[in-house]
Amino acid sequence: MATMELWIIISIGAAFLQNLRSALQKSLKAELSNWGATAARFVFAAPLAAAIVFGLSVYRETPPPAPAALFFVYGSVGALAQISATALLLHLFSFRNFVVGTIFSKTETIQSAILGFILLSETLTGDAILAIAVSMMGLLLLSLPQSGFTRRNWIDKTALLGLASGACFAIAGVSYRAASLSLPSGDFLIRASLTLCFVTLLQALLMIAFLKLREPGQLSRLFKAWRISALAGVAGGLASLGWFAAMTLQQAVLVKAVGQIEIVFSFAASVLFFRESIRTREIFGITLISLGILLLVLLDT
Repeated sequence: MATMELWIIISIGAAFLQNLRSALQKSLKAELSNWGATAARFVFAAPLAAAIVFGLSVYRETPPPAPAALFFVYGSVGALAQISATALLLHLFSFRNFVVGTIFSKTETIQSAILGFILLSETLTGDAILAIAVSMMGLLLLSLPQSGFTRRNWIDKTALLGLASGACFAIAGVSYRAASLSLPSGDFLIRASLTLCFVTLLQALLMIAFLKLREPGQLSRLFKAWRISALAGVAGGLASLGWFAAMTLQQAVLVKAVGQIEIVFSFAASVLFFRESIRTREIFGITLISLGILLLVLLDT
C-alpha cells in the first residue's frame, strides 16, 4: 500500500472517531459543565495512550525514541491549544447545531496552511489555494447573522467562537506534527504514539487540577458518567493517534483537509441523533465547504 493511500485512510478513520467523540461530549453536557465535558476526552484517553506505547515497545522489543527538549515544547503548546479548542467547540454547540458548530471549527484547514508555512516552511500549490477559497465562501455563508443583517450585526457572533476553535485546532495540529518529527528515530506509528502519550497525560493532569480548583464537583460527576466519558476518551484517544500518525506522514493542512469528511459524519449525527434542523443557507454553505475540501484533496495530493 502506498504511503499516500495510507495517510488518507488513517485521516478518514480519525475523522469518524473525532465526530463520535464530539457527539458523546455534546451529550455529556446534559450532566456536566463545559469544562467537565472537555475533561472527559483527555482524562480517559491518557491510560489508553500509555498502554499503546507500552504495547508497541514490548511487541517490537525496542524502547521508544528519547525525546529532546523541542519535543516537549511543541507537545505542550499543542496540548494547551487542543484543550482550548475543545472547550470552545463544546461551548459553540450551545448556540448552533452540531453540524454548523463542527463546520466552524474546520477553518483549521486554512489556518493550518498558514501556520505550516510560518513554522515548518511548508507551501501549497495554486490549486490548493483556490480550493481553500471555495471552502471559505461556504464559511462566509455560515458566518452571516441568523437574525438578519444590520450594520452592527454583520457577522454571526458564534462564528467568532468557531474561528477561535479552528485556530486552536490548527495550532495543535501543526505543533503535534512538529513534535513527532522532532523525535530522533522510529517509524510513524511509534512517533505518533509517543507524542499522543505525552500530550494526553499532560492534558489529563491539567484538566484534573483545573477541575479540583475551579469546579470540584465536576470530577465526581465525570466519573459517575464513566460509561459515556470513557467512550468519549477512547474515541478521542484513537482519533488523536490517527491524526498524529497521518501528520507524521503528510503535511498537517492536507491531513486536516481530508479529515473534513467529518462534516458528512456530523451532518448525519445532527439530523439523525440530535434531531436538529438544518437551514437552506447552511446546506449551501456546507456544500461549498465540502466541494472545496474535495478539490483540495484531488488537486493537491
